Amino acid sequence: MAFSRISKLDPPSRGIFRKAAVMLCSLLTSLFLLHCLTDRCITTLPSPVKSSSRRAAGLFEDLRSRRTKRLVYEWTAGSELTGYGAARRSSRVLADERAGQVLEVTEESLMLPPPDLVASRKVSPRFAGKLSPLGEGSKKLPQALIIGVKKGGTRALLEFLRVHPDIRAVGAEPHFFDRNYENGLEWYRELMPKTLEGQITMEKTPSYFVTREAPARISAMSRDTKLIVVVRDPVTRAISDYTQTLSKKPDIPSFESLTFKNRTTGLIDTSWSAIQIGIYAKHLDNWLQYFPMDQILFVSGERLISDPAGELGRVQDFLGLKRIITDKHFYFNQTKGFPCLKKAEGSSKPHCLGKTKGRTHPNIDPEVVQRLRDFYRPFNMKFYQMTGRFFGWDD
Repeated sequence: MAFSRISKLDPPSRGIFRKAAVMLCSLLTSLFLLHCLTDRCITTLPSPVKSSSRRAAGLFEDLRSRRTKRLVYEWTAGSELTGYGAARRSSRVLADERAGQVLEVTEESLMLPPPDLVASRKVSPRFAGKLSPLGEGSKKLPQALIIGVKKGGTRALLEFLRVHPDIRAVGAEPHFFDRNYENGLEWYRELMPKTLEGQITMEKTPSYFVTREAPARISAMSRDTKLIVVVRDPVTRAISDYTQTLSKKPDIPSFESLTFKNRTTGLIDTSWSAIQIGIYAKHLDNWLQYFPMDQILFVSGERLISDPAGELGRVQDFLGLKRIITDKHFYFNQTKGFPCLKKAEGSSKPHCLGKTKGRTHPNIDPEVVQRLRDFYRPFNMKFYQMTGRFFGWDD
């Protein structure tokens, strides 16, 4: 009976559906009008409200910049980076008294420097505020040059210096001031890496030291350019130079036959480049016509092997940089016979110079070696006097 009663009930009235549809349309219309009014209010805010919004936005950007600088400084405070996520989680409250607003921001919400800028080496606090966005910086002409000498240790010096966060250097030798000068300074500048404020741009081309035109050309670029020369016992250097040539041209004459114009008279052939490069005093005379001695630093190639940190300390002082490269960056490789980097630039692995460095020298007749030492001795003595440094090649 109950079921029959229910089944006999009238279906819902159509009026109910009409009322529901009207109510729904009214609700949607109200929401649309509210949205339009909100947009209009935002675009027509009074100027005080606008300026307050701008101050709030500027406040946040200022906070972002300050926190980024502080984070980078904390990363570089220790001896090494501990990783991209080395910053502690914390929050700071910065009040803008004029706006009467307070913002609280956690470090995770800040824009951190790109990982490839900090993953491999410390970043100097001197340019911590200029780390982002990626690609910032500009190409500049070099402020310092390693100008010589060939087979003196210039590659080792450059690789060691590149560990310093305030030095950016070209890897390959540009040979601008000896072979490519006609290409112009803009061409030369484009070869340089981008640098940030406070960083030094460098390059090394050992043949500059013995190129007669190089001093005038570099002076024309900038009289303030700092020059670095790695020098080595000229006899050992000549043998090393010959060894390198021999590896490329096995059919060249012997070292002894190239050394002398006449073996019987013992007259040294100074036209052979391997001999000529080692007459350091003669080449230095040419440079002193354009640069004062206090703008030229002479690095001992021997000490670069026996005490790399000490010699690198002198170079960092000369360039006006903080002594960041120290003993902790080196270890001595017994196989190669010279120091290597524990961590090279852009890597967390130990790094030694390539297999072309540290070649075994051929056996040279001791009489020829002694004749060369006698030949170089007066030039060495003059060089010691000119530089004010005794290198001990004649002991």
